[in-house]
Amino acid sequence: MELIENRYQINGVDPIELCNEYGCPLYVYDASKMEAQYKRMVNAFKVPKLKINYACKAMTNLNVLKLFKSLGAGLDTVSIQEVHLGLKAGFVAEEIIYTPNCVSFEELEAAVALGVKINIDNTSILEQFGDKYPNYPVCIRVNPHIMAGGNSNISVGHIDSKFGISIHQMPLVHRIVESTGLKIEGVHMHTGSDILDVEVFLQGAEILLNIAKTFPDISYIDFGSGFKVPYRVGDIDTNIEELGERISNRFNTFIKEYGREVELAFEPGKFLVSEAGYFFAKVNVVKQTTSTVFAGIDSGLNHLIRPMFYGSHHTIFNVSKPEGRQRFYTVVGYICETDTFGVNRKITEITEGDILGFRNAGAYCFAMSSNYNSRFRPAEVLIHEGKSYLIRERETMQDILKNQVEHSIFDTKNDVVEA
Repeated sequence: MELIENRYQINGVDPIELCNEYGCPLYVYDASKMEAQYKRMVNAFKVPKLKINYACKAMTNLNVLKLFKSLGAGLDTVSIQEVHLGLKAGFVAEEIIYTPNCVSFEELEAAVALGVKINIDNTSILEQFGDKYPNYPVCIRVNPHIMAGGNSNISVGHIDSKFGISIHQMPLVHRIVESTGLKIEGVHMHTGSDILDVEVFLQGAEILLNIAKTFPDISYIDFGSGFKVPYRVGDIDTNIEELGERISNRFNTFIKEYGREVELAFEPGKFLVSEAGYFFAKVNVVKQTTSTVFAGIDSGLNHLIRPMFYGSHHTIFNVSKPEGRQRFYTVVGYICETDTFGVNRKITEITEGDILGFRNAGAYCFAMSSNYNSRFRPAEVLIHEGKSYLIRERETMQDILKNQVEHSIFDTKNDVVEA
């Protein structure tokens, strides 16, 4: 987003005009930023075969999936519903990897029927799968027991995590493979999000490569993702270029030692879409108490729960008044809960009716939205090559009622009593 002649613009489009056309609250995504992040990753790794699988749980709009498909990406999915969305968006089954955890065996069978790549993360399911589908190649999700990521909520490779098969269970994995004849085509890890330390990532990669050596028919190794993006002005992010150089050197050495060509895969989500997204909401009320000035907006945790859920930071700015005097505001929502987006944020002076913008709203924002308090979920707009496209309509009361089944057994009659 740029400030041109005291007006914010997203790739040449005025967000205030979008809010006037589509209403507030509103999610807006910049396709050019997604493309730039994807190309940045592709250019960072110098290996014979590279595959970037977009982790679509970050944002599942079909048009965004189609965008990454057009760039050459594969798709990382975590539910059978996401698999169906990927197929609907045009991905072929071989381009989709399905990495669930704690799902029923029936859901895995549904994935087999669709023909997608399957990533298994526990030994019980591995044994059941091998017994029933010994000829269906699978990937093994490894838990490297590394504490990585911004906090315990987004670190998923530590010893107490529910994700992955412990590195100490590899002898059991090999016993299951030998007993069932199951073919292992890939190994995978994902240690968490917001990883800054390249050394931590390399430590996990070394563990995964050593495990890969123990399987003779590996065709791909998936190093997951977890790359950090900047959230504040002057914030730092994962040095993807340094990581790319060091991982590439180590991976190319591994290929020579392994004796066959193996694909290097990653599954970024937030890294690709976080900075591309903006959330816009209108100020309903400016409320001053004895200690705080609140800016209450026409949204809440029903639309953007990340700050309340795990303390994520979203820079908040006044789109209506880009320049001028700044004051401290606590920005809150209209939900009947404590839904605080930011405390004591320095924002250009706010008046009722102003539109506030939230940065880093591309990943895990609309995807986590709900109808709590029976509120409608907002519209989504994609900006591509200077033009805006409505990619999801705002919900209506019909959407709230759509799946409810109303029965007459509870209807009451207003009998008239005659004098």
